Amino acid sequence: HPCNYINGTTAVMKITVELSGGAELLFGNKRKHDVELPEEEGKPWTLARLLPWIRDNMLLERAELFMQGKSVRPGILVLVNDADWELVGELDYVLENRDSVMFISTLHGG
Repeated sequence: HPCNYINGTTAVMKITVELSGGAELLFGNKRKHDVELPEEEGKPWTLARLLPWIRDNMLLERAELFMQGKSVRPGILVLVNDADWELVGELDYVLENRDSVMFISTLHGG
């Protein structure tokens, strides 16, 4: 897949992260984020790798409301390019340039 090079050195993969159903409240109430992931040879960006990266780089508060263990917490639906992530392999899915990942919280109240 096409890589974008910055300054001729670092390859970056561009994806979109979207949040709704209340999940956006953990991310400064911003629903759509254009994300650039640094690419490393031999280290594909799987969803298993993306989740902690989002937690460490994007999440503004209460990580326990987003992740539980190595996955998203129960009650958060994950869509990859508008398909349920269960259909594409969940944490094993390997992201590609311009993919869209959406997190929808089905938990309300608190």
